[in-house]
Amino acid sequence: MILLINPHLPAESPWGLSKMLPPLGLTYIAAALEKEGFEVKILDNYLFKKPISHIKFLVKKFNPEIIGISCNSVTYKNCIEIAKAVKEAVPKSKVVVGGPHPTFMPESMLRHKEVDFAVMGEGELAMVELAKRVIGGDNSNFAEIPGIAYKRNGKIVKNPPRFIDDLDSIPIPARHLIPLSKYDRRIEFLEVEPVDTMNVIRGCPFNCKFCETKKLWGSKPRTFSPHRVVEEIEHLTTNYYSKGIYFVGDNFTINEKWTKTLCNLIKEHKLDIEWICDTRVDLVSRDLLNAMKRAGCKTIWFGVESGSSRVLEKLNKGVTLPQVVHAFKLCKEVGIKVACSFMLGIPGETLEDMYATLRFAMKLNPDWCQFNIFVACPGSALYEEVLEKGLYDRRDEFLLYVKTEYFNYESLLEIQRFFHTTFHRAPTRIIKRIMERIKSPLGWKFLGSLPRQFKAFLEGED
Repeated sequence: MILLINPHLPAESPWGLSKMLPPLGLTYIAAALEKEGFEVKILDNYLFKKPISHIKFLVKKFNPEIIGISCNSVTYKNCIEIAKAVKEAVPKSKVVVGGPHPTFMPESMLRHKEVDFAVMGEGELAMVELAKRVIGGDNSNFAEIPGIAYKRNGKIVKNPPRFIDDLDSIPIPARHLIPLSKYDRRIEFLEVEPVDTMNVIRGCPFNCKFCETKKLWGSKPRTFSPHRVVEEIEHLTTNYYSKGIYFVGDNFTINEKWTKTLCNLIKEHKLDIEWICDTRVDLVSRDLLNAMKRAGCKTIWFGVESGSSRVLEKLNKGVTLPQVVHAFKLCKEVGIKVACSFMLGIPGETLEDMYATLRFAMKLNPDWCQFNIFVACPGSALYEEVLEKGLYDRRDEFLLYVKTEYFNYESLLEIQRFFHTTFHRAPTRIIKRIMERIKSPLGWKFLGSLPRQFKAFLEGED
């Protein structure tokens, strides 16, 4: 038997999801294993937050031969804690870790004696091949499994990566192994419920310096076929009564022909669903948006990142501010709502750049807007820059909290609060007046506890 575990979030961490989403990655792994005849169970401790003692109890009860643990840089400590606990409970079991952090830094996982294998990148094929050898008692051919790292004669061995060309070969996620009713199947971007998540594209050809997606999924975009996507939607609506879909993942519209074919199939199959997707502003057109609108698309999420051209160039985003304005304009004209996100605290960013971001967000006037604080995570080019130049004053194991002459993490929190308060709560006419020149008492009310330097900048002081 194979037990897959999604670790709980550290209690002190500010980097959890705003809502609990089902562990889609583990359900893909589980489906691939079940297809090959393995018995699989999933424990989503991100949802249940059970103590280590309970996890040890379950492991002793199930007595799995393999325990797979999902891991990112935020849950790293808890992943290792679980690995140690399950090895104590069932010493003969093999512990396999996978996810973003093992992909980028497998050595940091395998230095712990409790971790036997690390899966790097896509895990479906690697886990199936690994399970066949481990459960079959064949411990001699691990070098033949692409995409894994392991220990041999005291040294860490990393096999070459592998990406799955035919995504349709992966079974529909094993959602029957998770208590779907325990999740909040609602999303603010859609009016219907329940809403479920799907992933239909992997790989990214772009080179944004803040993003590690390419190292995780590869640079070649690969999609499930439109027919397979429709099959999974029908599976969700029939078995789980889904009314809405969030297509999570970057660059949903990177292939216009694929996107239009999918939209046409949704219409042909008369699927009564609403949906939202993520994409880039340079990957939409009026014709494409109209096709998406007719197929039930209600909202598109864009990562705008900054209202400063200089910062966008620093991030190597590959888009311009006029392109952002044009994409938002098209969406509004077609009747698709817009959600977007910006980042604050990029190395080299100034207070003036941040102010430009707030002004740009107000100009765009999206339906939803989120300002995120940049924290450098392993796998991205910016992480290496922050680490090399020492541009941080706090380090949480592998996460780097950026500090420059203009800001540190604590001041960024204040700026973030001000931005969210200003954007979400103030009437548009008042905000515009505040943005022109903050001089009124009402303006100071909105300023709250901003750092003195930032207040001075907003007032126009030298």
